[in-house]
Amino acid sequence: MLGSLPQRFIAILSSAAIATTAGLSAQTLPPEELSALQFRHIGVVGNRIASVAGVVGNPLVYYAGAASGGLWKTEDGGINWRAVFDDQDSHSVGALAVSTSDPEIVWAGTGEPHIRSNVTVGDGVYKSTDGGERWEHMGLDATGRVSRIVIHPRNPDIVYVAALGHAHAPQQERGIYRTLDGGDTWEHVLFVDEDTGASSVIMDPNNPRVLFAGMWTVLVNTWGRESGGPGSGIFMSRDGGDTWTKLRGRGLPLLPVGKVDICMSQADSRRIYALIETGDGVPWHGQETEDGELWRSDNGGYNWDLVNHSRDLGGRTAYYNNCRVFPDDENEVFFLTAALSRSYDGGLTYIQHQGLERPGGDYHDLWIDPENPDRLIIGNDQGIHVSVNRGKTYLTTEPPISQMYHVTVDNAVPYNVLGNRQDGPSYRGPSNTLYAARGGGPGPIPRGDWHQVGGGESGFATPDPTDSNIVWSSASGSGARGGIVVRHDERNRQFRSVEVWPESTGGWPAEELRYRFQWTFPLLVSPHDNNTILVTSQHVHRTRNGGQSWDVISPDLTTNDKSRQGISGGLTPDNIGVEYCCVIYAFDESPAQQGVFYAGSNDGKVHVSRDDGGTWTDVTANLPDWPTDGVVRGIDASKWDPGKAYLAVEAHQVGDFTPYAYRTEDYGQSWTKITEGIDDHVLSFTRSIQEDPVREGLLFLGTENRVYVSFDDGDHWQALVNNLPPSPMYGIVVQQHFNDLVIGTYGRGFWIMDDLTPLQQLTDDVRTSSAYLFDPRDAYRFNSRTAPAAHTTDMSIGENPPNAAYINYWLGTEAAGSPVTIRVNDATGALIRTLTGTSVAGINRIFWDFQGEQSTPIRRRVPPLYADWVDYGPERVQIQNGLAVRHPPGTTP
Repeated sequence: MLGSLPQRFIAILSSAAIATTAGLSAQTLPPEELSALQFRHIGVVGNRIASVAGVVGNPLVYYAGAASGGLWKTEDGGINWRAVFDDQDSHSVGALAVSTSDPEIVWAGTGEPHIRSNVTVGDGVYKSTDGGERWEHMGLDATGRVSRIVIHPRNPDIVYVAALGHAHAPQQERGIYRTLDGGDTWEHVLFVDEDTGASSVIMDPNNPRVLFAGMWTVLVNTWGRESGGPGSGIFMSRDGGDTWTKLRGRGLPLLPVGKVDICMSQADSRRIYALIETGDGVPWHGQETEDGELWRSDNGGYNWDLVNHSRDLGGRTAYYNNCRVFPDDENEVFFLTAALSRSYDGGLTYIQHQGLERPGGDYHDLWIDPENPDRLIIGNDQGIHVSVNRGKTYLTTEPPISQMYHVTVDNAVPYNVLGNRQDGPSYRGPSNTLYAARGGGPGPIPRGDWHQVGGGESGFATPDPTDSNIVWSSASGSGARGGIVVRHDERNRQFRSVEVWPESTGGWPAEELRYRFQWTFPLLVSPHDNNTILVTSQHVHRTRNGGQSWDVISPDLTTNDKSRQGISGGLTPDNIGVEYCCVIYAFDESPAQQGVFYAGSNDGKVHVSRDDGGTWTDVTANLPDWPTDGVVRGIDASKWDPGKAYLAVEAHQVGDFTPYAYRTEDYGQSWTKITEGIDDHVLSFTRSIQEDPVREGLLFLGTENRVYVSFDDGDHWQALVNNLPPSPMYGIVVQQHFNDLVIGTYGRGFWIMDDLTPLQQLTDDVRTSSAYLFDPRDAYRFNSRTAPAAHTTDMSIGENPPNAAYINYWLGTEAAGSPVTIRVNDATGALIRTLTGTSVAGINRIFWDFQGEQSTPIRRRVPPLYADWVDYGPERVQIQNGLAVRHPPGTTP
């Protein structure tokens, strides 16, 4: 028992029908019946911006497209931002453009063009004609990633789109597209080949019929990235895109190159800059390569000079490689990589900005106002940065767009949520700070209430289930490297490294490592023994002594295909663990029986062990409609039966965007594919799956853009969207004590749906009744605290739950719209409070604040120290269907 014994109250719903325990036979429910179950955002502070744009001549309006967190707009110069794209299916905005002639026209291209294997794709282009308030999908659905959009300066109906393609397999939908009618129809005006897409397109600001395009041959798979090839290069059109010519020689590289970005200035559009990926003279596939980074033309693209060899200007080319020129000075150029560099002499020399002139790191886009070049906006991995003094200082905003790799919860009261953030550490933060808002109601969860718990950006943060002060955290390829595992102690906020094998993964191909620890390798605390920790490379590793020693308890459970373990990157090697193949990517132990393990790899293998890792059975051949190169993203072993488990599988990195999910009830000897009801969309590939711990057959599944629920063990699914914005749903977990659904998104941080009781108790008899009161979960009477004033207006703050008891009830169609009265009685039947409820068909939810009937308030100069709560009283008896109200641990009634 947590805290003191609870006092029980009864909530009575007028005319409530009595429901039986029969199951729910309906395959899916109308979404409005579930709309009362809302999510709340709790943090953590966000990060990656992929695209930015502003309105020419208007210092107040800007747009920022997140890597996987939607589209944001400010109308006060960057002080406040709001999401304007959350009602769409896509969430990654890789390109933005605002019409110069009509600033109400805004174009958004979806999919992230800053490529590595864990960035997302999109579903084409969108257009707004009212300044971003409403959006219309304008096609180009299969283009995957839009890298740039340009609009004719005088005719907003003429638009050019640079389509990179999804880049996971050969495809036709790559190159430059043009519309002459505002997006009603499109022409594919430049196509090189199925392996080459457009990384850039620019228009001569002084002659809109002149265009330059950067074309890029690139392929990204689970096992690596290949950048460079004969299709890459600079293409030029002098007739508005009707015809294109590839620029060869005349100072440009003659050997194959990779990614290309191009920029020019309105001050002198004969001056053109080209950042071109080369091999820096290092042989590539046995061939010679070019050596250079920045080329420049001073005569409109006819002749070119190599002006700088420094890799600082392009960096990790696939992820960066962007340049922008000031519109009033053709010699002043920004270069966007991990650092922010600027040249004042046409690229001959450059400086890397530091201090106030360097807002964050990992830069992806920059827009400069052509009418007032002192005004600019930058998007990078630390958010949005607006400057009004030509980049001397910046106003920085971090929207709530954090990319969380996983999510776990502890058993504290209130509980904490943990996970690792892209470009950040392992985080831990509260589900409830107990802060009250000034003026009443739930208060904030400030960014300052989140802190690091060891590890690095890409791994897990998993608390000890018996001691929430202990957190096991991991990372690979970022910060500390080499399959790192740390044991963090919250009491002193110190951690100890207990890594499996002291070998750095940074810079090494997978084939040269003893243990292939992938960027986000699994970490599991055994549900049967909190001292047993398991992690995976191509093997399963286990410690039973706090990480002092590790045992290998499996053979290589992958294909061990050496052809997929080589150097990744192409012309620019980039081996940091993200594209390590032939690794165990998902792992779980059955809560129902110790020593029953399920393992899935990122090269399409599934294994089961029933004897504590002594022997392993390859069950891959038993899976129907199995994607050969599928990645097992998630495994959830059932708590009800050791032979039962669920798989979430995807194959989008080989160009297959089909959702895959499976169920076994016989240790993998047979499997059922369970995907009926999941949307047919490019972002519907599966990311996670989770069984409800209370109701057998109630499942939750995450795809690349939403969460689904199933009431029949996965046979049928329906979206559980409500107010949850689209984003990759990387992790789902149920916090059992509070009975909350906790979501870890890779683009919008952590979200909680409080109290799953209605979904767990929903039956056919409930749905056919006119009214039904669900059993309430236990409630805690917490003393609220005053929120820090400095954090109440921060857009990254999270939301606390109400300090109240949740009362959930069902109304049938015939009862909807009628007045609803809920009476709260004490254990003797005496009335405590009468509440007025909502009255919609389906699930309804209201809150009781633990107070009795309201009397005439007494005016006081100083408010009372404690709320006017109902006394516990002398009786502590349990009443059927009653509400237990608890004191928090460490307090007494």
